[in-house]
Amino acid sequence: MSMAAVKFGGVAERIDAQMTRAQAARLRSLAEEAYQPNQFARDLTFEEAERRISALRAEIALADSF
Repeated sequence: MSMAAVKFGGVAERIDAQMTRAQAARLRSLAEEAYQPNQFARDLTFEEAERRISALRAEIALADSF
């Protein structure tokens, strides 16, 4: 186990890891719902996919609040 995994309670860092299938599916769905298909890309890292998912969720929630 790496030192980073120990520092974060045993959860391995995924900074450079590729996004998961679940993330890809969620990101594609959210990008279509927000009419921003360019937010989806197959070669994203785990962290970049998380950032885009969070941003799209926030944007959709804002649009739904009107």
